[in-house]
Amino acid sequence: MKTGRFEITDNFYLDGKPFQIISGAIHYFRVVPEYWRDRLEKLKAMGANTVETYIPWNMHEPKKGEFHFEGMLDIRKFVLLAQELGLYVILRPSPYICAEWEFGGLPGWLLKEDGMRLRGCYEPFLKHIREYYDVLFPVITPLQIDQGGPVILMQVENEYGYYGDDTAYLETMRDYMVQRGVTVPLVTSDGPMDESLSCGHLEGALPTGNFGSRTKERFEVLKRYTDGGPLMCTEFWVGWFDHWGNGGHMRGNLEESVQDLDDMLELGHVNIYMFEGGTNFGFMNGSNYYDELTPDVTSYDYDAVLTEDGQITEKYRRYQEVVRKHAPVPEVKLTTDIRRKAYGKLVCEAKTGLFEALSDLSEPVKNTFPICMEKLDQNYGYILYRTKLEREQNLEKIRLWGANDRANIFVEGKPVATLYDRELLSEAEVKVEFAGRPAQMDILMENMGRVNFGPKMESQRKGIDGCVQLNGHMHYNWEMYPLPLDDVSKLDFTKGYEEGLPAFYRFTFEAEECCDTWLDFAGWGKGCAFLNGFNLGRYWEIGPQKRLYIPGPLVKKGKNEIILFETDGKAPGEITLTDEPDIG
Repeated sequence: MKTGRFEITDNFYLDGKPFQIISGAIHYFRVVPEYWRDRLEKLKAMGANTVETYIPWNMHEPKKGEFHFEGMLDIRKFVLLAQELGLYVILRPSPYICAEWEFGGLPGWLLKEDGMRLRGCYEPFLKHIREYYDVLFPVITPLQIDQGGPVILMQVENEYGYYGDDTAYLETMRDYMVQRGVTVPLVTSDGPMDESLSCGHLEGALPTGNFGSRTKERFEVLKRYTDGGPLMCTEFWVGWFDHWGNGGHMRGNLEESVQDLDDMLELGHVNIYMFEGGTNFGFMNGSNYYDELTPDVTSYDYDAVLTEDGQITEKYRRYQEVVRKHAPVPEVKLTTDIRRKAYGKLVCEAKTGLFEALSDLSEPVKNTFPICMEKLDQNYGYILYRTKLEREQNLEKIRLWGANDRANIFVEGKPVATLYDRELLSEAEVKVEFAGRPAQMDILMENMGRVNFGPKMESQRKGIDGCVQLNGHMHYNWEMYPLPLDDVSKLDFTKGYEEGLPAFYRFTFEAEECCDTWLDFAGWGKGCAFLNGFNLGRYWEIGPQKRLYIPGPLVKKGKNEIILFETDGKAPGEITLTDEPDIG
């Protein structure tokens, strides 16, 4: 392959000539690989010359020492495809990525270790990074431009100035990258404020800004830190993300956004965040926590330039017009045939309760005290805590200490209470009388997505990390059933079922052609959905998202199976596969 040279002085230079970065963000891990070409072709057709992506540590090393770079995680294939299409690449391999992604991309297993500290010079944390980088960088460094690849920039950490001020940690991250063969120029990215930039920049990396408005003002602040170097917005926020219960899909101001993009290209360089948002498949949505927990929805549409399913928007056409003022826009033939289809109404064919199917999915761990999810080597999903009430005459008060994020509580198979977020911080009053003793108590805890931003990240053990207080006293002797739901094929639908309790519901449909479709979960309460074993993500009646996106490549010709895990007992018995999204 032909090698090249990319440099930063007063500007960006490619092989000695000034180069304006016009980039768009596409996260390969949020898009099925069959659609990567389509999204990249559309990016080029808008006039962009570069694609940017984060690299999520928690996906590439889901268990300590277990690494994956295949399928949706084949970053090498994604980068080389971009090169085939004539695009350059910016990689952000930070241990932390934020990205509204589960735990900001950090692996949940870090929290198994007592006293774990994140994003600073804490040796146990650094050791894990070194071991991950020892595997990751041999995959990505051969993709650098001076080795014949398309990668022109890499980022050191991510928005560190929002988090901390440990310069030695940033220097360590930079040195780790250089020691492992990174030769392309390095950048940092931070909020365009002095308090952020002063903490987040470091020697040997160009400071860049992340913002979505007031370009001229933001660039003026950034100038104070670039030492005469180029001005770049590494995340030009063109929309925003949705969280469950936020009342409606977040949308940006198109006219203001178009003007900001024009200003950006007049004064410097841009990476559009997001060009296409994609989907938080599985349990990989992140959460924020300020005064309360706000977990993100399954869709990461972001009001991006392309929709979640890759459709061209008015924003795309307007951005293309702006780009054309500053750079040539090539004619690009789109080569991927993508169609939508309404497969229609599906009626439940089989169902089984969680309590009945528990032995199909999990083996219990017994302990005097409840144990959190991470200590049981579980990162995502649900966990069931089971015990016997032998001394209590009735149940009037319950409190879960150190519990996150949502609890469905049952006694003798009957719903007692559902507690969410801040409700878990105080004592709940209930009224339960036992027909006989010992009575069985079950507490189904859901990990709604680890916080991806701020100091709350270090303290968020999922499940129950303290004790359970009943009628004012601590209750001992528990069985824990981890429920990551990573293999729902184990379910036996011939087992029992009781209405109103957590349960699995099975549907099938025949497909003659494999098209994009959307699962309308109207009437259902809360849970997650699987297509042919693939975890499509969460649903929740509170919205704003009302339908889950199913990319066509996940559909197979012939018979397809959908399984819903409904935790709140709301089960109308049917779902609909329609040809239009509804994200609120």
